Formats: sequence, C-alpha cells, structure tokens
Amino acid sequence: MDFNFSDEQNMVRDGISRLIREQYDWDTRRDVISSEAGWRPEFWSQLAELGMLAAPFSEEDGGFGGGAIEAMLIMEEFGKGLVVEPFIPSVVCAGGFLKYAGTAAQKEEYLSAIIAGEKVFAFAYAEPQGRYDLANLTTTAKKDGDGYSLSGHKAVVIGAPWASHFVVTARTSGGQTDQNGVSVFIVAKDADGVSLRDYATVDGRRASEVYFENVALSSDSLIGELDNGLPLVDKVVDEATAAICAEATGAIKVTHEMTLEYTQQRKQFGVPISSFQVLQHRMADMFMEYEQSISMSYLATIRLSEEEAERKKAVSAAKVRIGQAARFVGQSAVQTHGGMGVTDETAVSSYFKRLSIIESEFGSVDHHMRRHIKLSANT
Repeated sequence: MDFNFSDEQNMVRDGISRLIREQYDWDTRRDVISSEAGWRPEFWSQLAELGMLAAPFSEEDGGFGGGAIEAMLIMEEFGKGLVVEPFIPSVVCAGGFLKYAGTAAQKEEYLSAIIAGEKVFAFAYAEPQGRYDLANLTTTAKKDGDGYSLSGHKAVVIGAPWASHFVVTARTSGGQTDQNGVSVFIVAKDADGVSLRDYATVDGRRASEVYFENVALSSDSLIGELDNGLPLVDKVVDEATAAICAEATGAIKVTHEMTLEYTQQRKQFGVPISSFQVLQHRMADMFMEYEQSISMSYLATIRLSEEEAERKKAVSAAKVRIGQAARFVGQSAVQTHGGMGVTDETAVSSYFKRLSIIESEFGSVDHHMRRHIKLSANT
C-alpha cells in the first residue's frame, strides 16, 4: 500500500509544522494556557488564513478538496506542539455534521464561517450518566410549535468557553438509551436558556458544563434526520477519534525524543544514563510504540471511508493500540525523568498529562476493546 502523501498534503503538513515551530514553543504555550482566555484567537485566525481550517473539506463545501487525511496530518502536528485550539470540536466534529448532513442554508451560514475562522463550535454530546454510550441521553428536544424546546445538561464540553455555537445531541423520542430517537441540533451560545460553568482541564484546555433550560430552537436548527441522528453521530465521533489518535502520535513522538535527549544529558556515576542497558531497552520500546501508533493511525484514517462495520473496527483497534502506547510512553517518560517529570516546570509533564487524557477521550481502551470484540463477533 502506498503511504506517500501528495504534494498538496505535504504542503499542509509543512505549513502547519512551520507555524507551530515558530509560534507555539513551550514557553508561549505555558503563557497561553495560564492566561484568562486560555487560547489565542489570533492563532486561530492564522490557521484560517493559511487554509488549515479549510483543508479537510471538499471544494463544493468551500474547502481545499481534502478530507480525513488532511485532518490527520494537521492533528499530528498539533500533538507535537500540544496545541489547545479547538480544531477537533469545531472543524472535525461540527464541520463533519454540516458536510455530511447540513442543508445548503446551514452550510452557507455555518460551515463557511467555520472555514473562515469566524465562528467556533463546540460539540456537546457527553452526559454524566452516559459514559461512552452516545445514545444514552437525558437531554431532550421536545416539539414546540414549528420548532423545539431543548433542556438538559452536557458535561465536559471541550472548547465551550471559546465557542459561539454548539452542536448538541438530544433525545426527540423513545427511551433514554434507545438507538432511535436521537437528533442533532445547532444551538447559539447566547441563546436564552443556555448557561455555562467554565473550568480548566488537567491537560491545559478549557471546558464547560453546559445547561439548557427550555431553549427555543427553530426547525432550521436540526441537522440531518429527526430521530435518526445516531448513525451520523457515530460517523462523526469515529472521525474525531481517528483525529485524536493522530494527535497522540505527534505527542508520543516528542515525548520519546525529549526523554531520549534527557538520558543523553543526565549523568550518574560519571556517565550518561543512556549508556545503561535497561534504559536503552526502554528507549527502544518507546520508539516501537510510536512506530506502531503511526501505522494504526494511518489505518484508522484510511478506513473512515469504508462501510460502517469496517470503519468502527479500524477506529477501535487504533484507539486501543494508541491508548496503550500513550500510557506506556507517558509513564516511561515520567519514570525516566524522575520527580521533576511531573512538575509544571518541565515540558514532559504536559505531554504526560495530554497523553493520559487522550487515552480516555472519545472512549477508553477498555471501551474500544469491547466494541472491537463485539463487531468482530458479528462479522
């Protein structure tokens, strides 16, 4: 199989890599995440100007004719710099819903604004009781005249403090965990009845608990089919999972490189600790985890366009393997650095935190292991 990238894809990778190297060094990131805003809107605007927010979309949708591979390349570089800006919530998730199921009017109003960096979306899907079951919803959207009345609570909505709009999953019919009866809506953050409790996450991002209390929605706010939104949610979440796997590979690569460099500089008994055989083996193991993660990330991204069962199996297989690699590499890095490996003064601690969160985001290793086993048993 040819794993070479096209000239256009290499341009995307080189462009985002250069931008992050020049404007997202460790000290700058630390200042950004400790600021009141927690992100840089000007950096987001630069991403839009360079076409990075347009890269994963077709030309018909106002993009540059790319797709999941372009998103993978961008997220891998984001992982290397631990970029906190909300590419996955706004571009991969909200953009995914709109490109697959948005009306012409919705694409004109919202998708073009996402690509231009003028609107930022957050994906409000997780609920306290739901774990990783995307159909387990207590948030409801009840018919109200020509529109809907939305009420409920969404937990750990990544990027919500920065968002202008939300994509929200809600139950429009059926029981709490039924596969049917799930619908997807666009909700303006400043709509009456929307309230947020913002907080910083352990890995340097910002999130919110989002509450909806009888929020009036027009019929135009519905994305896709009424009551049949779960297959669309599954597809978009699989794409987001593949993107976060790509982010993990970038973070794993840098974590390994930092740890290898540390072993070459740190001395014990008058010699670099890189001369100790046990640490040589550990560095080799970390490198192998990275190489396997890259392969699984490519596989998951390529399989996103295949039929549902194959797509899900490939994504779950990648999330399992990369989740295991993230834990091993992160913990190995901290163990090698010693106590300072968990202090905020060292970059490796931030990579460790992000890799630890990635292991459980969009489904833990155990969740995806069970999903893969179930899918394999049914084929």
